[in-house]
Amino acid sequence: MKIRGRVWKFGDGVNTDLILPGRYLDLTDPEEMARHVMEGLDQDFPMKVESGDIIVAGRGFGSGSSREHAALALKHAGVSAIIAESIARIFFRNAINVGLPALECPGITDIVEEGETLEIDLEEGVAYNPERGLRIKFKPLPEFLLNILRAGGLVPYTRGRS
Repeated sequence: MKIRGRVWKFGDGVNTDLILPGRYLDLTDPEEMARHVMEGLDQDFPMKVESGDIIVAGRGFGSGSSREHAALALKHAGVSAIIAESIARIFFRNAINVGLPALECPGITDIVEEGETLEIDLEEGVAYNPERGLRIKFKPLPEFLLNILRAGGLVPYTRGRS
């Protein structure tokens, strides 16, 4: 699986309340959630993000609540992947379960700036910034998680196995 997109860059400690503020937890429609994604950091992000964009972040992305709303909101806003210095475990699994690649890549914030393009090869475990000619390796996802992503998430993956 290969992903290519424009980068939105965030720092350390982006928790689930910043990704989708708690006042929106009563929403059940992922499209409505997407209209409020990243509102805690950038009020205009939902209007600026485009399908295929990639979030690059520092340490602890997705820390906080265990709710899957944050991952759903990002996916339905059009974010194609998250690649961060580190990702909170529960957010990582929620993202994979909804079909959103979440990748840990120490050093990623050093090779790309907001607005640049990033190419990610999930199978090879490589992120590449074509504007700067910089490449960085990360630990590839195991095949069973790649299969969940290929299926579009855990529910479609499970349905396809029955």
